[in-house]
Parts: sequence; C-alpha cells; structure tokens
Amino acid sequence: MAVTLEQAQRVGCVCLKALFRFAFMVANNLVAIPSYVLYLIMLQPLRVLDSQSFWYIEGVLFKWLLAMVASWGWWAGYTVVEWGDDVNAVSEDEAMVLVNHQATGDVCTLMMCLQDKGTVVRQMMWLMDHIFKYTNFGIVSLIHGDFFIRQGRAYRDQQLVLLKEHLEKYYRSRNRKWIVLFPEGGFLRKRRETSQAFAKKCNLPFLKHVTLPRLGATQVILETLVAPQENGTPAGGDAVIRESKPKGLQWVIDATIAYPRGEPLDIQTWILGYRQPMVTHVHYRIFPVKDVPAEPEALTHWLYQRFIEKEDLLTHFYETGAFPPPQGQTKAISREMTLSNLWLVGVQSFAFLSGGMWYCIFQYFYHCLF
Repeated sequence: MAVTLEQAQRVGCVCLKALFRFAFMVANNLVAIPSYVLYLIMLQPLRVLDSQSFWYIEGVLFKWLLAMVASWGWWAGYTVVEWGDDVNAVSEDEAMVLVNHQATGDVCTLMMCLQDKGTVVRQMMWLMDHIFKYTNFGIVSLIHGDFFIRQGRAYRDQQLVLLKEHLEKYYRSRNRKWIVLFPEGGFLRKRRETSQAFAKKCNLPFLKHVTLPRLGATQVILETLVAPQENGTPAGGDAVIRESKPKGLQWVIDATIAYPRGEPLDIQTWILGYRQPMVTHVHYRIFPVKDVPAEPEALTHWLYQRFIEKEDLLTHFYETGAFPPPQGQTKAISREMTLSNLWLVGVQSFAFLSGGMWYCIFQYFYHCLF
C-alpha cells in the first residue's frame, strides 16, 4: 500500500519530536543527576551535624528529580485520573503501597501521580528489581536508600534477610513514610503463564490482568515496620513511652494501574512520546494495617484476595472504561491529577542552572590547578 504525503509528513513529525525529546532527556540526565550527587557531597558536613536536615534536603532534591521524569510524560499528554480512596488523607502516615506491574511505565506513572501527595515522594522508599541499579537513575536510588531486590528462587531467602537489614538501617533513620513494592515480582506478560499454571494446580482463580503475588517482601515489611500494638495483641508498657516511639506502619494502600485497552506504557514511550496522548487510570484502596493478618498462611490468603479483587477491577475497567463504584454507592467518582507547568519549568530550570554552575566551578579549579 502506497504511503501518502500526509502520512509521510506525520511519521516524520513524530520521529523528529521523538528525537528532540530524547536529546532533551539525555541533557536533562547529564545535568540533573550529577548535580544531585554533587550537592549531597557538598552537604556531607551537615549530614554529620544534623542528619535530619540533610535527609530533608536530599528528599526535596529527590522529589524534583522524579518531577523531571514526570514532566517527560506530562508534556507528551500522558496524564493520570485517580479513583477510589483519597490517599492524601494518609500522606503523612507510614504506609505500604502494593501495585500491580505491567511495564516499566508503571514506575513513571507513580512518579507522576504521587507528586501532589504532600511529602510522600521525598519520604518514600522503593523496592525495585536489581537491574535498575545499573540504569542512569541507579546512583540516585542508591543514595536515597531504595532497595534493589534480585529475583529468583536461588536468591529469595538471602534477599529477604538483606531487605530486613536494609529497613532496620535506613527506613526510620531517613524518616521514610511510604514504601512501594510490586508483589507480583515481575511484569504481567512475563509471569502470567506461570501464575495461571500455579493457580490451576492450587485451585485458585484464573487471572488474566494480574498475577498471583509473592508473599516474601510484604511479610518482611510488615514484620519489620509495624509497631507491635498495631498488628495483633497490644504491647504492654507505659502509654507515654509508646507515644514517644514511631507509630509504625499504619496503612496498606492497594494501587491498581489500568491503561486504555490494556496497552501499558513503557519507559521508551514515556521518553520519546510517540504514542498519542492518553490517560492512565489509578485506583486506590486503603486498609488499616491492624486489619492485615500477621500469620503467614492468613497473610498469603489476604494478599491473594487483594489481587483477585484487582482482577475484578481491571475486568470492569476494560469492559466499561471506568472503575466500579465503591460498595454501597451507585457511581464511582474520578479525580483528574494535575501538575503545574510553571513548577515543572522551574524544576527543570534549576537542574540546568545547577549543571552550569557546577561546570563553571570545575572550570575554575581546573584553570587554577593547571
């Protein structure tokens, strides 16, 4: 079939835009990530004198970096509509966020939709596949204190021990609030067949839009971060003493990401912007951690139920284009998530100005030395 002039022009325009966006992303990374590292190197004396202030500043810089990633999608027209519970109500509390995983764009979507949730982004910890350690953003996540988990049965027990040690060392010392993980342990397309075979063997529901989650990381997080009085029998002792300690993990937030027609965004699309503008939908449900069972078998059942419910939510969404209303209500209410273009431009400008400043400083010292 012959290609018309109009089609050729359209393809050329998309390619040119993608090339420009890629060049901007590369430049953005070349100035923003080194600047983040250099600022924190310069602030090491503050880390010794006042670690709380140091991690506050680090958190602000980290949020700005994630805002830059969010801006790449926002300016391409990849927006977010939110459904279900309003997580702003628990943004200052400690919470574990369970998210279904379809593609690399899931992380970018979360980076965008959590930007307007108070202090969440600067005080959150991510659990991600170890391969991300070797990406351009790996050094940032390492400094911030995210945990890179290696998948595979051979590594499972060791990784859970390392996760527990990591949480005990970094979570409270850096004043983290939310911890985000993908319990499925991989992308939907890679795990669906194995999950369905396991479900058939164990007489569990057949799932198409999610896979059965893994228990390990969720159990370690609950065991490590939940205060004793919040999960099971209340701890004894003086109430005044307990109030002086961290409240511990208080909520579990079940986040379900849905893409139109079930076609997820990947990081390449997010960067290059070659797909037409689209809306990603995120549905939240909030559970008090005191209602989450601690015993492994009961916790496994509870976790499976959450993902079976995700399957129902996604089935309804793909059939109707909307999530179902909450129980007892007749209509589901959606909220369009927005970002300020002026703020995004300010963050990007700060990154490039910082890059220019560091370049001038290095040039000055280079000429002084040589």
